[in-house]
Amino acid sequence: MESFATSARGDAPPRAELPEPPRPHVVLVASPGAGHLNPMAELARRLVAHLGLAATLVTFPDRSAAGPQSAVLSSLRDAGVATAILPAVPLDDLPPDTRVEAVFFEMIARSVPHLRALLLRDAASSGAPLLAALVPDFFCSAALPIAAELGVPGYLFVPASLAAIHVMRRAVEINDGVGGGEYREIPAPLRLPSGVSLRREDLSDGLRTWKDPMYGRFIEEGRRYRAATGFLVNTFYEIDPATVEEFKRAAEQGAFPPAYPVGPFVRSSSDEDAASAAACLEWLDRQPTGSVVYVSFGSAGALSVEQTAELAAGLEDSGHRFLWVVRMPSLDGANNNFAAMDDKDDPLAWLPEGFLERTSGRGLAVAAWAPQVRVLSHPATAAFVSHCGWNSALESVAAGVPMVAWPLYAEQRMNAAFLSSEEGAGVALRLRAGRDDGVVVGREEVAAAVRELMEGEKGRAVRRRTGDLRQAADMAWAPEGSSRRALEEIAGRWKAAAIGVGKDKQ
Repeated sequence: MESFATSARGDAPPRAELPEPPRPHVVLVASPGAGHLNPMAELARRLVAHLGLAATLVTFPDRSAAGPQSAVLSSLRDAGVATAILPAVPLDDLPPDTRVEAVFFEMIARSVPHLRALLLRDAASSGAPLLAALVPDFFCSAALPIAAELGVPGYLFVPASLAAIHVMRRAVEINDGVGGGEYREIPAPLRLPSGVSLRREDLSDGLRTWKDPMYGRFIEEGRRYRAATGFLVNTFYEIDPATVEEFKRAAEQGAFPPAYPVGPFVRSSSDEDAASAAACLEWLDRQPTGSVVYVSFGSAGALSVEQTAELAAGLEDSGHRFLWVVRMPSLDGANNNFAAMDDKDDPLAWLPEGFLERTSGRGLAVAAWAPQVRVLSHPATAAFVSHCGWNSALESVAAGVPMVAWPLYAEQRMNAAFLSSEEGAGVALRLRAGRDDGVVVGREEVAAAVRELMEGEKGRAVRRRTGDLRQAADMAWAPEGSSRRALEEIAGRWKAAAIGVGKDKQ
């Protein structure tokens, strides 16, 4: 629409509109996996939609099923966010039994030259917007030197909890001055700023003992964190205020980069496949309000055949309605499955004989996937039996749904300790069995945990706390919310610095 300047003598002639200057540009780098890609995609959307920045999300070739990654990247392009997938790098020289974390770190390290070439090419292009910041996620700290080379701030995005970064920081600090392949172990129990006490078995995979081959890799990764300008953390102040304040004090003393709670970043339900979601939602629509227990262990969680049978029996014995996302059981004892699943595999075929018939009407088992954001926000959903991946935990809190904590791998045991502790978030009840010693969680324990959360006194307290944090999560990204203000402040710095660089080049 043309603009007109109006004077006291009437309408002035139309003036040609000046073209808007290019918006400062932020490049985000997401490491492999839906748990890293999804929250960073939401961050990119908000930088564009709410904060007046241009954004490009760069990621790596998906080694598992390509469908979820393609859908996320397509939705980003529709939202005005540019996307790029780095070229594949050879990994066939790695031993077949290389752990998935080591594969990720190696893929990222070998991809840094490709990322550098991409950024330098764009920086040299006369028509490209000014780069304002580089934001790799916390597995991609190897990319931070590129930010220094380009003269822009490098922030690390943390899709995990702030407590996870605190534990990594402690591991780095106790290993200051240690080298030559020798490391000191994290002391246990480890007390978090919130007051939650972590046992050794609660620490993340790879950090429980210095003898773990991944321990040294994590220490080196954490040491690179000190080169970051700051951390953008997918959390919000009210869920862990003590750790936020402790990081503020550390930053003021120059001990570690500042950490900014800028979440929660919860996927939009519009991103979920509507056609595939229909059966789940239609079933939920027929259930009474607050009557359904949702059961899911994330995109890569895996249970053994025996554990799958015990979970089925426990849900049946609990007497409560349930919606269970059933995935292929693990046949080798692993608690995760990052490989692509054969389309011909039917996880429902591994359920106990007669289970589906006996629970028909009050239970629904679906194969492999459910529209989790919509399920959790549905009025019928009352509880969530969860692996405690941080994204799932935030989705549950944002929907006001309390959890039964059933951690499997990575940092999930630490999340479970924090989520279930009264000193921590207090939004979950934790199962008393079935940790890393191979013990199967029995049907009695499953049924008892479900009943307690749905009916018991402890469950009532957890439900009340979850409701309080739901309101806080809603407010965090309100116009004057704590997370929105924090990200607006950082975006303001990026814009000012980019504009200053642009003037210097004129």
